[in-house]
Amino acid sequence: MRIIVLVKEVPDTYGERTLSLETGLAERDRGETVLDEIGERALEAALAYAESTDGATVSVMSMGRASAVTALRKALAMGAHDAVLVADDALQGADLGLTARVLAAALRRTGFDLVVTGNLSTDGSGGVLPAMLAELLAVPHATALTTLAIAGDRVSGDRVDDEGVARVSAPLPAVISITEALPDPRFPTFKGIMAAKKKPFETWTAADLGVDTSGVDLPASIVVSVTEKPPRQAGLTIVDEGDAGERLAEFLVENRLV
Repeated sequence: MRIIVLVKEVPDTYGERTLSLETGLAERDRGETVLDEIGERALEAALAYAESTDGATVSVMSMGRASAVTALRKALAMGAHDAVLVADDALQGADLGLTARVLAAALRRTGFDLVVTGNLSTDGSGGVLPAMLAELLAVPHATALTTLAIAGDRVSGDRVDDEGVARVSAPLPAVISITEALPDPRFPTFKGIMAAKKKPFETWTAADLGVDTSGVDLPASIVVSVTEKPPRQAGLTIVDEGDAGERLAEFLVENRLV
C-alpha cells in the first residue's frame, strides 16, 4: 500500500504573522516557518500503520516555496520514505482551487492507495482541500476523522460534530483528513535526521505536472484589497460613585448586549 501524506510549511504560530497590504498574502519571510503540526499528526497516523503492515510505504508531499525543503526533511526524519515538493514561482499565492489542481496532478503522477491530510492548516484554515482533491481524483473521501483504522481495502474512522459521533468508511483508494484528536506526532531521532539526508527527494514545477498557470488554471479567487486592522479603541471606564450599576445597564442596553 502506498500512502501519501500532504504536509505544509507554515509560519510559526508563536511568531509574528502579518499580511502584505499590497498583495494580501502572508509575509512568510517575516518570521520562522515550521512543519504544520496537524500535518505531523497525519504523518504519525500513516507511519503507525506502515510500521505494522508489510509492504506499506509512506511518502510526504507538499506544494510551497523552495524553503519548504526544511519542513519536508523533518517529515523524512520522522520516518517517511521519500518526499515530493512542488515549488514554482508561478504558484505563489495560489488559492485552494489551484492548489487542489496542482496537488491532484502530482498525486496522479506518484500514484496512491490512500491520501492523508490534516483537516485544517494553521495558516489558511480552509478545510476544503481534502474534499476538492477527492473530487478531482474521482475517489471517495472521509474528512475530519477523530479516529482512524485501515483494514484490507477500506479506511474508516469517527467524525464528531454537534449532533454526535458518526462512523464513516470508504473503499480504497481514498482521501481522508484527520483532526487533533489523533495521537501526538513522534520526535525525529538523531538516526532519523541523518537518514533523511539520503532519502529520495524530488522537486517538481507546474510545467512538470502539465498544469498551465497562464490561462484556465489561474486562481479563481483574487484578493481585491487589504486594509490594516484599525487600532483597538479604549473601552468605557465606569467609576463606581453609587450609580455604577445603572450606568452599566444603560451601556449594555445602548449597545444591544442584553
